[in-house]
Amino acid sequence: MSERKLFFDEVAAGDAAPEVSHELTRTDLVMYAGASGDFNPMHTDEVQAQAAGLPSVFGHGMFTAGLLGHAITDYVGVGNLRNYKIRFTKQTWPGERLTTHISVLRKYEEGTERRIDLECSVTNQNGEVKLTSVAVAALPEHR
Repeated sequence: MSERKLFFDEVAAGDAAPEVSHELTRTDLVMYAGASGDFNPMHTDEVQAQAAGLPSVFGHGMFTAGLLGHAITDYVGVGNLRNYKIRFTKQTWPGERLTTHISVLRKYEEGTERRIDLECSVTNQNGEVKLTSVAVAALPEHR
């Protein structure tokens, strides 16, 4: 998905952003470990993860947060995000299809900016919530 141009006067409470889905792979885990420097073996070493009592390696929480953050900025525009708060709710596992959900809660003016509050989450293919989020974005007006 590519960035779209969203304007304040075109958005309403209840609107939803396009969903973004991604199947989490073991390659994602290894690539993210290298990019982030997070080499916790619970993310990349099956033997150690199982020895720790886990069924398998699991995804980096920040990978999921990044997937959602990318979907949000594609919706509101790069540079328009003012606040992004996340809460991890469940681990992610290789083979899960992660899907973003973003909806507009309200729109308002704050100072000189026209803002929207967003309620967001990431779920797997079974509807299990893996991450919840609230975000604030400032949007331009048509000139």
